[in-house]
Formats: sequence, C-alpha cells, structure tokens
Amino acid sequence: MKNKGQDVYMISGGVTKFTKASPEADFRLRTKKAFDYALNDVGMTLKDIDGSVASYFSDHFQRQLMSGIMAQDYLGLTPKPSKRVEGGGATGGLSFQAGVEEVASGRMNTCVVYGFETMSHVNTWKGNEFIALASDTNFDYPIGGFYTGYYAMMATRHMHEFGTTVEQLAKVSVKNHGNALHNPYAQSPMKITVEDVRKSPMVSYPLTRLDVCAMSDGAAVAVLANEEKAFELCDNPVLIKGIGTGTDTMRLSDRPHGKVILLPNETEADYKNLKYPGVHSFRAGRSAAKEAYQSAGITDPLEELDIVELHDAYTSSEIQTYEDLGLCKYGEGGHFVEEGKADLKGKVAVNPSGGLLACGHPVGATGIMQAVFMFWQLQRTIKKHFKDDALQISNAKRGLIHSHAGTGTYVTATIMEAVK
Repeated sequence: MKNKGQDVYMISGGVTKFTKASPEADFRLRTKKAFDYALNDVGMTLKDIDGSVASYFSDHFQRQLMSGIMAQDYLGLTPKPSKRVEGGGATGGLSFQAGVEEVASGRMNTCVVYGFETMSHVNTWKGNEFIALASDTNFDYPIGGFYTGYYAMMATRHMHEFGTTVEQLAKVSVKNHGNALHNPYAQSPMKITVEDVRKSPMVSYPLTRLDVCAMSDGAAVAVLANEEKAFELCDNPVLIKGIGTGTDTMRLSDRPHGKVILLPNETEADYKNLKYPGVHSFRAGRSAAKEAYQSAGITDPLEELDIVELHDAYTSSEIQTYEDLGLCKYGEGGHFVEEGKADLKGKVAVNPSGGLLACGHPVGATGIMQAVFMFWQLQRTIKKHFKDDALQISNAKRGLIHSHAGTGTYVTATIMEAVK
C-alpha cells in the first residue's frame, strides 16, 4: 500500500454459528442476523452506513446468481453503493480489504462488509467438485483436481524436504479443535489426541479427515469507518494498520524456482540451498505478508504479533503458513507447533478461535469471521461475545488475519492494532 489514504478502523462485527446445514435460515436471514448483531453492538442504524461489499465464493451452491444484491436488498441497504468480490478461498479476506479501500479512499465514511456461503444444498462430493472448479478446468480439473489431493502432495513434499512429521500435522488439529471448545460460533469443537487424528479416515495421504476443514453454512459482518466516524460510533475501535495481497500462477507446475522473498528479519544466508517456492511453500503468502509488514512498520513478526488467525483449511497449510508469514524459518513449521509456540500461551497465539479446521469454512464468510474474532480479541471483549474468556489473549496489541485461495493463488494478510 504505497499511499494509505486516511486511516481505517473496524468498529463492530457479527458472526452466525457456523454449521454443517441450516435449513431454517437462507443466506439472507443468516447475513441479517450477523448484520443486526454488529449494528446493535454499537447502536448504529442504516443511516450510519454509506455502502457495502458483498462476499461470497460460488453461485453454484445456491443455484442463484446475484446473491449479493439479494442480501443488499434484505439488509435494507439499497440504493447505497455495493459490489461483490470473489477470489476462491480468499474471498472473505479480499472483500475485507476492498472495504478498507473504500474507506481509505474517502469514497465512504462507513462501509459494511458482509459475507456468506450456503454449502449444504449439495452433497459433499458435489461440493468438492464445485470447489475444484477453482482449479484450471482445462488442465488440472479433468485429471482429478480435487484440492485435498493438491494439499496432500504439498504436505508430502514438505515432509520430504524438511522432515515434517504426520504427528506434527496432527498437533495443529488437536490445538485448533481444542481451542474451539470455548468458541460458541464453531462448528466442530472437540477434545482430541494426535492418535485420534491419525486414526480418523484417510482422505489423501498423509491427510486424514481430522486434518481437513469442513464445508459449512454461515455468515459474518464487519463494519469499517474512518477515524472521525469510528470514534463517534465506537468507544474502542481497532485500527487497520496495514494490508497486503499476493498472487501466484493457477497451476503449480508453472511456478518457477527463484530466490526466497525475504522478510525484514531474514537474510539470503538463511536460505542458501532452498528451492523456492517449490510445492512446499506459498509465494503469494510470502508476498502478502511482506507488503502488510511494510505497510504496518513490522520488522520482526514473531516479536510484534500477538495473535494470528490464519487459513488452516488443512493442518499442513497452517504449518506452511507459519513459514510464509515469517513466524519461523522455512522448514521449521513442524517444530514451531510441536514446541507449543502457536498455543494460546505460546510465542504467538495462532487460531485461538479454532480456525477453519474447527470453526468451519463457509467460504465467503470465513475471512470476515477472522476479522470479527480478531476485532473482539484486540478490543478485549471475548468474554462479552463468547460468554467465556478462556480464549482471550491477555494484553494483545496487534494481530494478523490471513486468507488463502486455491493452491496459493490469492493470499491476503491484514494487520489489525488495538488503540486502547
């Protein structure tokens, strides 16, 4: 972000419980519930909103085009400006950043970002087929391009390259499902062991069922404002300190080897013999992190971040993302989780909410859900919204939220900072 424009703050948020299916409420009603929660929490009305961004991934699940305008209408936001943003698994993160840009540019004083997905309308196999359409339908898809297969291949390469173990992958699942026991919005809270993860049904080696996130129904809403409106409407807003977005080729086979993109706390000597990015790392994730850190003035992420909510669609991708974000060096992600550095009381709390593995993954809502949970953490209001403060990270000052699409084709990183 070369020219930041005016400062942007998050001032409120709302999330519905993520569930396997919610036949009692369509996407509009779920979005309305999250929207009403967000507005009521700060006493806003429709008159306080200048415009919106709609976030949803797929038209296929609902067999409904233009779902965004249907939600806009249901929320009572017509004829105010709005647009739909879509970018695979990163849809929520991209939409959140689009809302930041609307306010930073001065176009809007306040902007609502609402996201939703209804994935229960189809069987799991059909849902996987729809998600697979986010691969190259002329190249990958016809030969069985389902995403668990891609991530299994990447995990296997990470294990070969760095010695990562299946037990280290399983520890991610144990951590995140355990955290979710205290999150009333989570779809799959559970107390499990490494052995439970490894004994669950194999999906694609080395990934078992408990290494993989679930499809979900759900909605989430974030409210953004400029400085003047933020402090007028909210007693404790949270600053959007910096944003970054990275991209990469759709096809893994097209990604060239080159020098590692270095973060401020790294040197070329750290990676003398590393083939990068290979299929063990996400170049787009590293690019997004670098831009976000530069924008926020962060020089050592492990020391300067207190919380990270990252896109753990697979246990392996959480480990890969530790490395992309510079929380540890490439190759050290397995040890990072094994040593407890990502635990609630570790060096940096990663996915205290439970992440996608335990919360679920209604795609258009996911990145916005991360923003809402980070907002409540930095406001120190987890007990208010969760009815339990077990997940509140004490004295948290700065956090990062991370969204990821495809095999790392779009990746976003957004830095949020407490002002009190």
